[in-house]
Amino acid sequence: MHPRLLQFGHIAIPTYGALTALALIAGLAAAVHFARRLNLDPNRIWSLCLIGILTTLIGARLLLIVSYFSAFRQHPFWILGLTNIHDSWVIALSIAAGFAAAMLYALAEGLPLLVTLDCLAPPAALAIAINRIGAFLAGLDYGTSTTRPWSVTYTSRIASLWYRTPLGIRLHPVQLYDAAASLLILMLLVWWLPRRSQDGEIAGAWFFLYGFSSFFVSFYRAGSGDFPASQLFSIAAVIAGGALWARRKAPQQMSATV
Repeated sequence: MHPRLLQFGHIAIPTYGALTALALIAGLAAAVHFARRLNLDPNRIWSLCLIGILTTLIGARLLLIVSYFSAFRQHPFWILGLTNIHDSWVIALSIAAGFAAAMLYALAEGLPLLVTLDCLAPPAALAIAINRIGAFLAGLDYGTSTTRPWSVTYTSRIASLWYRTPLGIRLHPVQLYDAAASLLILMLLVWWLPRRSQDGEIAGAWFFLYGFSSFFVSFYRAGSGDFPASQLFSIAAVIAGGALWARRKAPQQMSATV
């Protein structure tokens, strides 16, 4: 595929990094859009998203320092350019830290938590879909071997060097499975948003559906045979979605007008 998007002399722009940046921008723009639809302050939602994103990125770097401390002591600036290590537990914990920071900001600013979660659910689905497409193009988080006709075969030596992607082997395009699931969930949430009966309903649907799809897709991802952190994260998302739906009552007056 295309792990390197552009090359300027000795400077390479990774496709995965560029698509991840696009995912964050699209997610921020969508969050502001849905904030207006739900009568939330767009500026506060923008700040909330930035706090969550920055906490996730910084947390991931700090966790990598802890994990590879001996290498960090020898090369302190190594962590600044570290992009090729994607430990599932580091990603899961950093996302959890970013989510916690965003929710603490929401509480501090007096934002209604359930409405805020409803606002963030569609942008999260959009951002994940774009990010997974970037992972597919780059060869990151590749799937297990398969003989299915829709399999993908990577041939780029850069993908092998950067992400240890196996070359010349037919693999499940597991990243596209993730992206397709998120796009379907996104369409469902956008359709459902003006029809919701109470706050937290959209967020509950996203947590449950994304956790459910992510759990089963992970079985087709290489290196997922030992119950990794990503599957624990998926189970936690399903439980959170079920908890939000368990509190559903008869249709009532909404706290925000769509």
